[in-house]
Amino acid sequence: MRILLVEDDAEVARFVKKGLQEAGHTVEHAANGRDGLFLAASEPFDVLVLDRMLPGGVDGVRLVETLRGQGNLSPVLFLSALTAVDERVKGLKAGGDDYLTKPFAFAELLARVEALGRRPSAEVPTTRLKVADLELDLLSRTVTRGGKRIDVQPREFRLLEHLMRHAGQVVTRTMLLEKVWDYHFDPQTNVIDVHVSRLRHKLDKGFDRPLIHTVRNAGYMIRAQA
Repeated sequence: MRILLVEDDAEVARFVKKGLQEAGHTVEHAANGRDGLFLAASEPFDVLVLDRMLPGGVDGVRLVETLRGQGNLSPVLFLSALTAVDERVKGLKAGGDDYLTKPFAFAELLARVEALGRRPSAEVPTTRLKVADLELDLLSRTVTRGGKRIDVQPREFRLLEHLMRHAGQVVTRTMLLEKVWDYHFDPQTNVIDVHVSRLRHKLDKGFDRPLIHTVRNAGYMIRAQA
């Protein structure tokens, strides 16, 4: 892994950097918060190891808050002589992923760093769903098909969103009751069928290919193929 170590104590920095390199990792070191922030913001790192108390006008907490505000989601392990629970909580709330207090055993630091490096990368949130020529924009709350705007009601939007998130899969009435209507029981009404029928009419009007299909005795499915 490529690791950024931001630590102002020269002896601690030498010890940690040497150990990480011997474990096969590439390590960049910054001795103050300002330089650490510059490196972290300008180059990609798999894990950041940061001291909480740093010179340079930028401490560890501020460094992480700044990175998170920029959308940088690199995993962060805080190192700190501040052992109080409130201090650990402050570091984690700022965006840190783990917290190790000084003095520490290098074996534990290495295990925590490598555990952070194994975490899957955070996915970019989905803002647009698409099935065939049907598109749903989660930010503007709009629906289009073939470039044509389709007006839907808020409940219809939620219904369509759930179907599209499970495109190609059967979505049962029970699932729709829970996720779209927030019912955790069957009200014994045809409310789902009515809404699906209305939504289907809006989506298919003027188009040759239907997208929402009824799966007998199971539920509904949205798919590109007939």
